[in-house]
Amino acid sequence: MLRLLLLRHAKSDWGHPGLSDFQRPLNERGRQAAPEVGAHMARHGLQPSRILCSTAQRTRETLAALLPALAGETDIRLTRALYDESDLDYLKIIRSHGGTARSLLVVGHNPATQDTALSLIGTGNPALREAIAAKYPTAALSVIDFDAADWSAVEPGSGRVVAYCLPRHLAATTSMSALPEAANDGTPAQDR
Repeated sequence: MLRLLLLRHAKSDWGHPGLSDFQRPLNERGRQAAPEVGAHMARHGLQPSRILCSTAQRTRETLAALLPALAGETDIRLTRALYDESDLDYLKIIRSHGGTARSLLVVGHNPATQDTALSLIGTGNPALREAIAAKYPTAALSVIDFDAADWSAVEPGSGRVVAYCLPRHLAATTSMSALPEAANDGTPAQDR
C-alpha cells in the first residue's frame, strides 16, 4: 500500500508588492497553521518517508514549520516543477519522483494540489471528496491510499480518500479528518 499526503502551502503574505509570486513568504496566519498541521500529522502517524516540496518561498517555509513535529528519517526533495506545473496536476511528478517511498508528502500549490487529489480519488468517504471539491484552502491536507506497489503504477481514480484536514478545524477534532463533524461521519451529503 502507498499513502499520498497532499498539502497546500500555508497562507502567504501579499503585503510586499516588490516580491515576485515565487518569493512570497508566509504571513502570520500561515506561520501558525503550518506547525499545527505538522502536530496533527504526528498525532495520527502520518509520517512521510519522502517529501517533495516546491522551491517557492511559501512552500519551503511551510515545510520548515511542520518538520519539527515529524519523527523518523525523511528524504526531502525540493523541485521547481511543483511550482512551474501548479496549473496542472502533480501525477506525473508523483510517478517520477515518488521512488520507493511508502508514504509521500507533496507540498505544493493550487489548483494542482486540489486537482491532483480529485483526479486520484476513486473511493472512500464521499463527504471528504465533496469537501475537497468545494475548496482546498491554504494548509489543507488530504490523505489518499493506493493499492499499488510503486508510484509509477498509480492511476487516476485508483486512490481511496482517507482524510481531509482543514487547519481551522484541527483544535476541534481528534479525528484524522479535521472537518466539521457532518463531513466526518461518512454520511453522503445528499442524506445529511
